[in-house]
Amino acid sequence: MSLNSPEGLDILRHSTAHLMAQAVQDLFPGTQVTIGPTIEDGFYYDFKRDRSFTPEEIEKIEACMRELAALNLKVAREEIARESAIELFRRMGEEYKVEILGDIPEETVSLYRQGDWVDLCRGPHVPSTGAIRAFRLTGVAGAYWRGDEKNEMLQRIYGTSWPTEEALREHLRLLEEAKKRDHRRLGRELDLFSFHPLAPASPFFHPKGAFVYNELVSYMRRLYLRYGYQEVITPQIFDVELWRRSGHYDHFKENMYFTRIEEREFGVKPMNCPGHTFIYASKKRSYRDLPLRYADFGRLHRFEKSGVTAGLTRVRSFSQDDAHIFCAPDQIEGEMAALLKMLREVYQTFQFTEMQVKLSTRPDHFIGSLEVWGRAEDSLAQSLKKEGIAYQVNPGDGAFYGPKIDFVVLDALRRGWQLATIQLDFSMPERFDLSYVTPGGTEARPVMIHRAILGSIERFMGILIEHCAGALPVWLAPVQVRVMTVTDEQKEYAQKVFEELKALGWRVELDGRNEKLGYKIREAQVEKIPYAAVIGDREVKEQTISPRRRGGENLKPMCVKDFVEMLKAEVTQALGN
Repeated sequence: MSLNSPEGLDILRHSTAHLMAQAVQDLFPGTQVTIGPTIEDGFYYDFKRDRSFTPEEIEKIEACMRELAALNLKVAREEIARESAIELFRRMGEEYKVEILGDIPEETVSLYRQGDWVDLCRGPHVPSTGAIRAFRLTGVAGAYWRGDEKNEMLQRIYGTSWPTEEALREHLRLLEEAKKRDHRRLGRELDLFSFHPLAPASPFFHPKGAFVYNELVSYMRRLYLRYGYQEVITPQIFDVELWRRSGHYDHFKENMYFTRIEEREFGVKPMNCPGHTFIYASKKRSYRDLPLRYADFGRLHRFEKSGVTAGLTRVRSFSQDDAHIFCAPDQIEGEMAALLKMLREVYQTFQFTEMQVKLSTRPDHFIGSLEVWGRAEDSLAQSLKKEGIAYQVNPGDGAFYGPKIDFVVLDALRRGWQLATIQLDFSMPERFDLSYVTPGGTEARPVMIHRAILGSIERFMGILIEHCAGALPVWLAPVQVRVMTVTDEQKEYAQKVFEELKALGWRVELDGRNEKLGYKIREAQVEKIPYAAVIGDREVKEQTISPRRRGGENLKPMCVKDFVEMLKAEVTQALGN
């Protein structure tokens, strides 16, 4: 098997995790090992130790790993009785391994040995440590045993491993670029948003960030008008009876917020879908009413453990470009075609040019008839084929209430982010007894389509900031133009230009400070402002401005009218209208 294949890389990284654990225990006797899986582009191992690993200790661990790799130790698999393994790890003082073994039902387990070091593992692994050549330890963090904050805090060391030094260097370059693009860092630097410990995992959007947020919502609203959606507003809080009826109380309770008022228990909504069924059911529906497309930007709240929240990409308070479509079964294909067209338009607008698509089909346990499921799956597949969208089938991976399509976009660093989900739902119309009158006068259940394209607005904003390294397109930038003077002599004309641009609806700032022009330009670049409009003596004399793009390109002097036409053309090209 090639180490460059996905399976080969997984084996290499798992083996590197073992190499790291061996180095840690060689250097720091008494440290216990727990689990060490592979993750995307790397691996980690969690250790039980009285204190955190220092940067100097991480360097020592990496050096020790290189020494062990150079020894080319044979990696050998051994199968022993589970009880014998328990006794072995108990003698070694590895209480976490003993706990893991207690949860394994098989009577025989496998161990892997390299030199005098041994670990419990299914494998497979490389044949010897000499196969591990290009690796780097990338970080340290705290982690609760088994992800439960009630358990002990462990020390997690992250690393990455590649078949060649060249591949490792390229990966490390991308990691450095990712640090520069980190939306949490850029959010602070660009004054877009912040967090406060008294509102954990719930962002505060500052004026500039609020503008970007609202403009994303406005963009989707403009699309909704074109694609036939109606926006609705639903309550924030419902009696728990609603959540019992929808199934969320049984399956999503741990992620919800509850309160008791006047002897009644209420739940804050984590999703909009049950509320939309109430609007649908508010009057008798006919086949002539269908499809009905309800869009909702209502605020949602979901409890996420503190260990998994991360900037804007995993929050507890958020809003989605959420919509639900109620349609007849024979309308699914038409709705899917419109949805896919809309989805592609959105992603092209934000320069997400590559995506991976996964179609998840009927699981073993499902509701609804085989005929309806077959028709629904075929409709989804045919819709993707008609749009020329390549997809991967995940057999049996659909929800019990319907098949779904997931869309993963690749960003500028070729990282995958799942954004859109299109989910067919046969369950909720049943739970809420929804119906419509057919052409024959009988009653039938509608199909409910759950869909979000951006997903959480907060999460999408974080992904977009990293995708464009904070350099938002002109139409979305909170400040589009900064007018700046060379000296105090141009202040009066600069003020006039500023007022003219502002009156025409452009988001503009005036920098008339008595500072060097180079300093002002650098500051505008750091703030990712798309255009600087420089005004010196020549511009005053000719009644022009000298535009400068944030990338450093100086444009020829032009009048304000021509500059505005250029901006309009750029916005029109970006938005496709």
